[in-house]
Amino acid sequence: MASDLEQSTLASPAEVGKSSGEIADVQEPLLNGGVHGSENYSVLAAILPFLFPALGGLLYGYDIGATSCATISIESATLSGVSWYNLSSVEIGLITSGSLYGALIGSVLAFNVADFLGRRRELLSSAVIYLVGALVTAVAPNLPIMVVGRFIFGIGIGLAMHAAPMYIAETAPCQIRGRLISLKEFFIVLGMVGGYGTGSLLVDSVGGWRYIYAASTPLAVIMGIGMWWLPESPRWILLCAIQGRGNMRELKESAIRCLRRLRGRAIGDTAPAQVDEILSELSSVGEEKEATLGEMFRGKCLKALVIGAGLVLFQQITGQPSVLYYAASIFQSAGFSAASDATRVSILLGLLKLIMTGAAVLVVDRLGRRPLLLGGVSGMVISLFLLGSYYLFLDEAAAVAVVALLMYVGCYQLSFGPIGWLMISEIFPLRLRGRGLSIAVLVNFGANAIVTFAFSPLEALLGAGILFYAFGIIAVVSLVFIYLIVPETKGLTLEEIEATCL
Repeated sequence: MASDLEQSTLASPAEVGKSSGEIADVQEPLLNGGVHGSENYSVLAAILPFLFPALGGLLYGYDIGATSCATISIESATLSGVSWYNLSSVEIGLITSGSLYGALIGSVLAFNVADFLGRRRELLSSAVIYLVGALVTAVAPNLPIMVVGRFIFGIGIGLAMHAAPMYIAETAPCQIRGRLISLKEFFIVLGMVGGYGTGSLLVDSVGGWRYIYAASTPLAVIMGIGMWWLPESPRWILLCAIQGRGNMRELKESAIRCLRRLRGRAIGDTAPAQVDEILSELSSVGEEKEATLGEMFRGKCLKALVIGAGLVLFQQITGQPSVLYYAASIFQSAGFSAASDATRVSILLGLLKLIMTGAAVLVVDRLGRRPLLLGGVSGMVISLFLLGSYYLFLDEAAAVAVVALLMYVGCYQLSFGPIGWLMISEIFPLRLRGRGLSIAVLVNFGANAIVTFAFSPLEALLGAGILFYAFGIIAVVSLVFIYLIVPETKGLTLEEIEATCL
């Protein structure tokens, strides 16, 4: 590495003037009342442990955007390039939701294999599964094989969305942990925009759906190569050490080597001291005991489960999978004729999501998690009641619906979007983090599937206005939940979060 990037934007005023690429010692309280050792790190060294895991989120987002265009292609008699293009609504549903149900299975698999494989190997496995799923889908000779490919790709999603936030949380310096994990949500949205863009370019080609799905394979290869190159999480290695799953001395030396690679030259000779500090803190919070299934539902882990699973549940049942369903019709009623095309509307909203997620990334480690959650969800409440009022009373005021829709999207991306994934990666104790995060991810995808499935019947039964009011009431309940239950984790190490917030 020839030189490290400038870090003055991340440093406190007292740190300005330090050598480029390095962060000065951060004095934070230890569990025993002492101070932390050096948290020096090089930016270039910190970027890659985020970038390659985040490609798992990019591929998840790409699948969402790409599938909306691929289904248009495969249903076309002239452009599908297959004889089985005349698909029923159930068959189209299998294509669109196949990856979602695969993700549910991936989350279940992660419950048992995550702590055995480790974070790095789980991400490496997800990259291989992504590649296989994309290739099977792209070359599928018939519908059943295509659905199998979508299902396989979904298993990759489940593993990646489970392991990526864990790996980033456990390897990132605590000063920028919130930014890096929140940036993963940015990559999901970036993938969605990329999927819509790629799909719009290829949708008019004969057999375009094959090219749309095949376009994700280079990213899966890059993710796999990157995860093969990256080191394992030092915290996972040390967890194995204190639980007797290997030779303590050898595992400790391995953790030191990994930490040096993750922090770069800026860490200097302080890596052994930091490893000793992490070991001490893990022992202080009782991580030396092997995790049991019963522990998931009592004590600290039960509280973490309530916080994490509660956040990702409210993330879905406040209408996130459903509100955008109305985007095209709302823009069309407001007179935006060019936006009546669903793909263009999706790209426009995707760009807004990118901008607002970027704003959350910039401020999450300064403002904290709770202010963004409380402020963003409050905005969602207002926008949901405005949308409900539009469909019940204000059908002539299309501008109100447009403003409410944009407000909902922006506020979601400031709050539940990035902060939900951030909190579930931080809140679980280390020895239960793999299983706890697996349950939280399972709740996320399960709630997504239920809301997506139930939306059309509920809309037919209640009407759009009442349904948006119901989402608004749920959002109010989620505000109370955040205010009473969700702690602030800004600036704390993962071990301090366990000791002080649970």
